[in-house]
Amino acid sequence: MTDALVLSGLAKRFGTKIAVDNLSLTVPRGVLFGLVGPNGAGKTTTLSMATGLLRPDVGTATILGHDVWSDPPAAKARMGVMPDGMRLFDRLSGRELLRYVGLLRGMPPAEVDRRSVDLLAALGLAGDADTVVADYSAGMTKKISLACALLHAPGLLILDEPFEAVDPVSGEAIRDILRGYVRSGGTVVMSSHVMELVEQLCDGVGVIAGGRVLAVGATAQVCAGLPLQQRFLQLVGATAGPQGGGLEWLRSSSDSN
Repeated sequence: MTDALVLSGLAKRFGTKIAVDNLSLTVPRGVLFGLVGPNGAGKTTTLSMATGLLRPDVGTATILGHDVWSDPPAAKARMGVMPDGMRLFDRLSGRELLRYVGLLRGMPPAEVDRRSVDLLAALGLAGDADTVVADYSAGMTKKISLACALLHAPGLLILDEPFEAVDPVSGEAIRDILRGYVRSGGTVVMSSHVMELVEQLCDGVGVIAGGRVLAVGATAQVCAGLPLQQRFLQLVGATAGPQGGGLEWLRSSSDSN
C-alpha cells in the first residue's frame, strides 16, 4: 500500500540559514503522526514544502503516491491542510468560507452545504456560522481552518499546531474527530509543542532539530521507556541551567520590601 507521506532529501536555505537539511521521512497510511521539535527546528518549513506552499531547494515530497511538485493537482486533491498563521478569507462568514472552499474543490453545492452543517456543529461553531471570520477568536479561527481542511474528506490531513489557542472542550472534540478520521482510514500528520498531547494522541512521532530528523517511529519506540517530554529533551541535547538561570535579580516586589 502506498505510504501517505514520503519526504526524501528535502532541503531549504534562507540566505545563510539552513532551515531544513536533507530531511527524509515516511508516514504510513492510517496513523496519527506527531512532528515535534524546538522553535526554529524546521517543522513549519518542512510541512510547507510537503504541502506545496514552499518549493524546496532540493528533494521531493509525495502525497499518497503523487509528487507534490510534478503533479500538484493530484497531490493537493488528496490532502487537507491547516497551516499555522495563514490568513483566511476572513470577510466571509464561517458558513460562506466553507462554501467557498468547497466550490474551489469542485464539490457539488448541496454536498458542501450538508458537510458544512455537520462540521460547524461538530466543532462548536454552529452558533457562529453567520459571523464573519474576522470577528472569530484565535481558537475559533483554528476550528474553522480545520473545518476547511476536512471538508472534502481528504486521504491525508496535515495540521500545523492544530490545538494552539483551542479551549479544552473544543480540544477534546477535535481529538475525537481526528481519531474517528484515522479509524476510517485517513492519516493525520500534525506538529505540536505539547509533548503530553502528542504522546497521548499519536501512533507515531518524529523528532526534528536543526532541520534534521533525530528520531522517528512508533511513539512508544521513540520514547524508549521515558515520557516523551524527557526523551525529547534528551534527543535535542537540552540541559537544565543553574537554578535562577542568571536571573537572580528577578524578584517579586514583595520580596524586595
